[in-house]
Amino acid sequence: MRALRILLVVVVILGGLFVIADRIAVAFAENEAADRLRTTENLSSTPDVSINGFPFLTQAAAGELDDVEVAMEDYEAGDGAEKVRIADLRAHLKGVEFSGDFSSATAATATGTATIGYDELMKAAKSEPTDIAPGVTAQVVGLSDGGNGKIKVALQATVFGIELPRPVDVLSSVAVKDDKVEVVADGLPKIAGRQFAESRLRAITDFQQTIEKLPGDIELDKVEAAKDGVEISVKGSDVRLAG
Repeated sequence: MRALRILLVVVVILGGLFVIADRIAVAFAENEAADRLRTTENLSSTPDVSINGFPFLTQAAAGELDDVEVAMEDYEAGDGAEKVRIADLRAHLKGVEFSGDFSSATAATATGTATIGYDELMKAAKSEPTDIAPGVTAQVVGLSDGGNGKIKVALQATVFGIELPRPVDVLSSVAVKDDKVEVVADGLPKIAGRQFAESRLRAITDFQQTIEKLPGDIELDKVEAAKDGVEISVKGSDVRLAG
């Protein structure tokens, strides 16, 4: 009996040491992967990387991680005038194959979300006064959550030099079209009691924001309006994270 108790104590101690070693190893791997990702994607700050599943060491020995989560803030997608700041980008990666020094890593599949604030989306809207009829101009002065997945577009009009007392709100649908987020008015309002040409108004109310060069070339899937901005679902396969 005494020998059995000693054996059990040894097993418990070894098991505890293994767990401690496993957690130390996974913490090191998360930090190393985060640093590699920051370099590869030229990020301004280090992302958060969480390697899920236990034990980590057996996954590491096989060169493939079952489940990895990545989160980054203020990611800038695209180039030049098309550059857009993504306030919060989160990705859930499955089947991540990697090299021993994390210099290369590829995920079999990836899903996630990207949030773009309304202030950032405003950059793509027609925010300068634009003629819709002789003596009448209109411009987008604000974007906000319209409820039920819609965006509320605030339209300010000026008639013969006099600005109308309040903006006109236009409820708009938002959708993904190729690599763009597209905002389209559900209906067009009257301004100062008049209905203006649809093409003139839609040139102001409707707009697109291109979103390119996301990490690993993940793609836009769907989008809906939320409280603080638009929330975009992203997805990808054979997503290259490094190397």
